[in-house]
Amino acid sequence: MRPHVEFVHEKDLIWHMAELPHGVGEAQQKNLSYDEEDGSASMRVDFTSNWSRVQGIHNAMTEWYVLKGEVRLGDEHVLGEGGYFCAPKGVLTPAIEVNAGTEILLFREYGDWQFTPADADSPDKPELNELTVVHTNDMEWYEVTDPDNGSPMDFDRGGTPVPGLYIKLMYRDPITGFYTRLIKAKPGWREHPLAHHPVFEESYTLDGEFHYNFGSLDRGTYFFRPAHIRHGDFAAGDKDGATFLLRCDGDLVDWYTDNARVEMLGDPVNWGDDYPQSEPPALLQPVRSKSAGPMEDPNYQ
Repeated sequence: MRPHVEFVHEKDLIWHMAELPHGVGEAQQKNLSYDEEDGSASMRVDFTSNWSRVQGIHNAMTEWYVLKGEVRLGDEHVLGEGGYFCAPKGVLTPAIEVNAGTEILLFREYGDWQFTPADADSPDKPELNELTVVHTNDMEWYEVTDPDNGSPMDFDRGGTPVPGLYIKLMYRDPITGFYTRLIKAKPGWREHPLAHHPVFEESYTLDGEFHYNFGSLDRGTYFFRPAHIRHGDFAAGDKDGATFLLRCDGDLVDWYTDNARVEMLGDPVNWGDDYPQSEPPALLQPVRSKSAGPMEDPNYQ
């Protein structure tokens, strides 16, 4: 399984050669999270030259989200900023052409980087597993509290919609409930209690900022939480709120915990008032790289 990444900023990560076999051109990737067992991964990919690849079939369920630039998918689709496509496992993906300077988020699920070129005569696939292509900039935002808008919140299983959040649903598997969506939190939106979920939760911040007890999440900040990891509380920025891409491997149900507290007690041995050269222990803080600097807002409550 993928390890827990409470959060990391892409500035703290290093570039690798992109895992895009059979492609012509140059690209590099930063691994936001990586499953060493089955090859599932979430990556920021930058194309440093024009790049192209023939049509074929991915070994993994594969999603592209365009942050910047242009991606041409077959003869029918031109994806600019906010463009998205999902190819479930076994689905024929059209030929791709990418302009130099394009930046994307690339997600692989249930498989590794392998890709098999294939012609158009590949066997027909079930209707439920066809290629999904959307242009999110042309989509409307819908309130999470509306159960009829395609929200993946499972109301029958205790899903708890939180007012002040809006979604654009890009993909949902009708069988497993796996979904990918954009979420926008209005300025000042806040969720107080700690929460955990029966599914993994993964997010990349696209705009604005979130604050919570480990610091601030601005553009380029990412987290991956396996199921049952408690987290929170969260507050969106007062000026612009926050917009982020969210993925879960099933219907998202919020299980809340009020009055939670983590308390560490003990008697000092060789530090404290009698040892002026000592320093008190610090609260747990995520570590940043020297190049990126310290986490913002370390004292956020």
